[in-house]
Amino acid sequence: MAVTREAVQAALQAFIDPNTGKDYVSTRALKNLQVEGGQVSFDVELGYPAETQLEAIRAAVTNAVRAVPEVAGVIANITTKIVAHAVQRNLKPMPGVKNVIAVASGKGGVGKSTTAVNLALALSAEGAAVGLLDADIYGPSVPQMLGLTGRRPESGDGRTMEPMRAFGLQAMSIGFLVDVDSPVVWRGPKVTQALSQLIGQTRWQDLDYLVVDMPPGTGDTQLTLAQQVPVTGALIVTTPQDIALIDARKGFRMFEKVGIPILGLVENMSTHICSQCGHEEHIFGEGGARRMADDYGVEMFGSLPLELEIRELTDAGKPTVVGAPFSRAADVYRAIARRVGARIAVLAKDMSGKFPSIVVRNG
Repeated sequence: MAVTREAVQAALQAFIDPNTGKDYVSTRALKNLQVEGGQVSFDVELGYPAETQLEAIRAAVTNAVRAVPEVAGVIANITTKIVAHAVQRNLKPMPGVKNVIAVASGKGGVGKSTTAVNLALALSAEGAAVGLLDADIYGPSVPQMLGLTGRRPESGDGRTMEPMRAFGLQAMSIGFLVDVDSPVVWRGPKVTQALSQLIGQTRWQDLDYLVVDMPPGTGDTQLTLAQQVPVTGALIVTTPQDIALIDARKGFRMFEKVGIPILGLVENMSTHICSQCGHEEHIFGEGGARRMADDYGVEMFGSLPLELEIRELTDAGKPTVVGAPFSRAADVYRAIARRVGARIAVLAKDMSGKFPSIVVRNG
């Protein structure tokens, strides 16, 4: 009995993508299915970066199809295609940037910047073109974290700036433009203007994702950013501590009010790991972010420990993903990056460039 397309499709529909939780048939990731006698070939086009998992996914889907009776050979090609997705109403995606990810927290001191930097590096490690914007005007930390302290961006035309480069990332921060020891003593309107210039005057080049390290809190600057920057989705960073969760919920509601989807939550400092004996202890509480995720019906992407090495590597300008790529924490950051990319992949796509502008004139 000959192999049928229907039998192969049924086998692929039963296979669930480990990062999206969905099958490749219903999500239209299956392309170019060919069945000739006992030979089967097809492509799977992932909508998220997963370079470190492509071979494992290829082997898994190949085995799933080989289990179909009468299949003699399978050729499976796994590729990635990242597209632009919809942003807030009345806004369009930024030039040179397909998707903007806002990394936010309701308060400072919860590891938001560390998460943003490692998320950007992890997305890059999975094969995406990634930029990192440090939107914290009062306390820019990206130059230190990427080992770029003292560097200045170049400008070829006197109006726009070339992003700085580190570890394959494109990066921009007010910290590249002001003296590291001089405090930024600006009122709200000037802060907003500076952020607008950083965003609009940086020549981002063909980015799949721009990760924005948002300033802590939910004040006027954060609200202006959420309203004026075309954001695909937001990632909320918190700790298990009740006080941090109270402020994280405020950040959650701010994004809801301006129509920005919440991609999910990341819990930092979930446990403390003793550098001497390896003992783990929940010094900031346990399960707080999980309960918050359940309350709001969003995904908990991962938990990071309060670990000495994470702090040391970040301070040294070599964050965990590049400084200790085989560590448990790096594995968690990469898993978070894949889940963030997979979550964005199922959002509505940007269609603003698909239709011509229609102008109706009198007469």
